Amino acid sequence: MSKNVIITGGGSGIGAAITRVFLDKGHTVFMLERNVEGAREAFSEDDGDTLQIIPCDVSDQAEVLRVIDDIAASGTIDILINNAGVSHIGTVETTTEADMDKLFAVNVKGVYNCIHAAIPHMKKNGGGVILNMASIASHVGIADRFAYSMTKGAVLAITYSVAKDYVSEGIRCNSISPARVHTPFVDGFLAKNYPGREKEMYDTLSKTQPIGRMAKPEEVANLAYFLCSDEASFTTGTDYPLDGGFIKLNS
Repeated sequence: MSKNVIITGGGSGIGAAITRVFLDKGHTVFMLERNVEGAREAFSEDDGDTLQIIPCDVSDQAEVLRVIDDIAASGTIDILINNAGVSHIGTVETTTEADMDKLFAVNVKGVYNCIHAAIPHMKKNGGGVILNMASIASHVGIADRFAYSMTKGAVLAITYSVAKDYVSEGIRCNSISPARVHTPFVDGFLAKNYPGREKEMYDTLSKTQPIGRMAKPEEVANLAYFLCSDEASFTTGTDYPLDGGFIKLNS
């Protein structure tokens, strides 16, 4: 049965892969995206009947409430996937107040805003599924990722709290903690920070996963789809590391 799915930051990388798998399975996707033009380039006109790309800044609560209320006015909100996020490189010394505010606004407040807006509609409809994108940085210390790790640790705690508070309402809440995933962001990071050494550094970063490579966005998307499906109806309050052995085998 087709479901209505809200995906934040679904226009590129992991978000685009998640959007694609839900579209291919016949569901209707409402993509909340700041880069609307980029998202439209990533998806064809053939997706028009089941994909709506909606301009939205998830850090703006008034905007999120308006957008999600509008979606709910035309049907149920069955699934919410909080994927939108920003990264940052730096220690506590090199992280500025502006850096911290930006990461908190998107990675933490953005998740809160969307859940805050969606929960009342899910309760009214008798249940729903929430999936948050956490990170291996939620679990282990990673060098030069102070602010990013802080925000992803918060996402993990949000997941547990929401799952606990709303299990009796028929709302499930889980998260995924990926290790490095080969997305355009990784390629851009390497080009910016290691010009001329991109392949060398890509191989180095890949080998930090014991399995010997980075994840593919589609692998994250397939897990996301399962966790949001009826086949995972007994699963809530759980984080799923998709890390090539990073957390357990590097310890």
